[in-house]
Amino acid sequence: MSRERTIGILIFDDAEELDFVGPYEVFTMSNEMFARSENRRPDKVVLISETGKTVTCAKGMRVEAMASIADVTKLDLLLVPGGQGTRREVNNKPLLDWISRVAGDCEWVTSVCTGAMLLTAAGPARGKRVTTHWAFVDTLRKRGEASEVVERLRYVRDGNVVTSAGVSAGIDMALWLVGQMHGEGHARATQIGMQYDPAPPYAASV
Repeated sequence: MSRERTIGILIFDDAEELDFVGPYEVFTMSNEMFARSENRRPDKVVLISETGKTVTCAKGMRVEAMASIADVTKLDLLLVPGGQGTRREVNNKPLLDWISRVAGDCEWVTSVCTGAMLLTAAGPARGKRVTTHWAFVDTLRKRGEASEVVERLRYVRDGNVVTSAGVSAGIDMALWLVGQMHGEGHARATQIGMQYDPAPPYAASV
């Protein structure tokens, strides 16, 4: 039986919506698949903002947090999204300090898109191989905090740190993480439950 975990997804003003909504759907759909087969939901998924208040995302979506960083001292998995807000939050010492502290006890520390910059700045991804949105690769390299910034991969693992490329890549990473936590068969069932089978309109027959 898969053990219970707490998954924390950081949100902040100007975060890119799909960066965190995509993984949120994966983790919560995983729970629904367990509910159908075992009548339980092993993963608690929490949206966390610095103050615990509502944030306004990059495209205008307003999202209510479930907890503040002061409320959360331990997680099994941390996910940090990207978006224009990362340019501001990379200078937010209290937030970076929280990421550093909570990451120390995590089974997995993860990011989507430019969220990788917060993980390198805070320390968990410093000196590690990471990836990010294709348009941000050079910027992240110039910061000199990662050992390597990898291009043209959907996600990259270095130890317990997993970083994904831009926006939709977070869905792929989250499904892989579900496989690591609960087994490949469950991850595949979650993918089917989401009907996630990408066939982009400009690359597939219609």
